[in-house]
Amino acid sequence: MSVDLSTTWLGLKLKNPIIPGASPMSLFADNVKKLEDAGASAIVMPSLFEEQVVSEEMSMRDALDFSSGASAEASDYLPDVGDYTLGPHEYLEHIRKLKDQTDLKIIASLNGSTSGGWIEYAEMIEEAGADGLELNVYRVVIDHEDAAESVEQEVVAMVRNVKIETDLPLAVKLSPFYSSLPHLAKHLKEVGAEGLVLFNRFFEPDLDPVELEMSRRLEPSVGNILGLRLRWMGILFGEHSPHLCVTGGVQNARDIIKSVQVGAASVQMVSALMMHGADYVSTLIHDLEQWLEANEYASLMEMHGAMSRTRCPDSEAYTRANYVKLLQGWEEHWSPRL
Repeated sequence: MSVDLSTTWLGLKLKNPIIPGASPMSLFADNVKKLEDAGASAIVMPSLFEEQVVSEEMSMRDALDFSSGASAEASDYLPDVGDYTLGPHEYLEHIRKLKDQTDLKIIASLNGSTSGGWIEYAEMIEEAGADGLELNVYRVVIDHEDAAESVEQEVVAMVRNVKIETDLPLAVKLSPFYSSLPHLAKHLKEVGAEGLVLFNRFFEPDLDPVELEMSRRLEPSVGNILGLRLRWMGILFGEHSPHLCVTGGVQNARDIIKSVQVGAASVQMVSALMMHGADYVSTLIHDLEQWLEANEYASLMEMHGAMSRTRCPDSEAYTRANYVKLLQGWEEHWSPRL
């Protein structure tokens, strides 16, 4: 029995749902080639940051003798361009290089929080040969005057402006911290977003309580964060939402299967591939084929969305009713020592 693992993401035909996500893996053509040989269907490049583009523009203004005051102020709050591996022009060249050396679908990534001139790079990314674009919306709202509605409107406006700049299929990578994800998803689709990637992770700082210093940590994602993604995938799946991709917590073929069953058309993986190496992609493909054959599926898409809120036998699993039942039956799940 031959199992069809193909799927469609952002209108791109993929031979399987496994996409190595944005990470150092895609910074080197040799690594990308290994992932392709192992069976990866596409790859997401690390993000080009709004701060990088703005910083480069500030440097150009300096060179052209623009106001030194504006540049001096910018240098206080913008990260050093050297903090990033690829600058804006190197980023575009890397896209061209990957397209020349591989047959993978290359999805570029822009990371920002405002609708500034940096989004003009979307057109340049398209010209460089990218097959799709992921807009990584990363903003931590800390101002008490920022209302939830205005925050969502800014995201929608940003996506609308990016779509003006490019015809590339666009995915929006969101965090889970919006008041109404279904409402936001619907409006993102209306302004042209073809896909949603769930979820971005806000990196959580640690601190030294003696030295009173903050520290940054980049922890690999683990399976226990997948549940949040499965829940919202299952809720959002349907005609009013863009196509869905899960990122964060996908460790093995079983996680991929669950993701597809709640509505994901593809999955992005980073931690598991960095831990096990590029060849792990071929292991995942084998395990997927074995599971589908054992459960009498001819294709991956046969089970797509089967466990989403609108299709699963127990739709209450996604609502408050399930929460109430779980708490009322806590003895079945937890027996604390008192």
